[in-house]
Amino acid sequence: MRRGTLGTALTAIALIAAGCGSDDSETATPTACLGGPHAFAEALADAPGEVLVDGTTPIGDCLPDEQSGGQIANVGEALVATATDLNEQARRSPQGEAPLQLGYLVGAVQAAAEGTAGIHQDLARRVETAALFVPKGDVVAAAFQQGYEEGLSAGRETG
Repeated sequence: MRRGTLGTALTAIALIAAGCGSDDSETATPTACLGGPHAFAEALADAPGEVLVDGTTPIGDCLPDEQSGGQIANVGEALVATATDLNEQARRSPQGEAPLQLGYLVGAVQAAAEGTAGIHQDLARRVETAALFVPKGDVVAAAFQQGYEEGLSAGRETG
């Protein structure tokens, strides 16, 4: 009986310790960043000015050093979906705001990834790939490229 109690106590301590570690990493990502693609798209409407997800959080802050793998996946999925949607809009309307917003998104993610010891490099590549997708046979308009580059510079500086 005593042996079972000791085993139960040790198991409880191990679970508490593991849970504490999970809770710390779960708080690493600002809540605003977990709102999905719509939250990022809405924030990017302010590019190249101050872009804040949910009005509170720069895009770069959505990629902290101590981010858990699950949160990288959640935020990453939203960022890639946002880049994919903006790419489609930008190819349809290269003189519109989408190329600038797309460039800003990529610049902000790249700048954040440079400061996180490599854990976000793959995500930065995936966002850039989604942003620059061009179907075979299509040509990127000069206006798309100009807006994208303007946004890219702004995103790297302030994102």
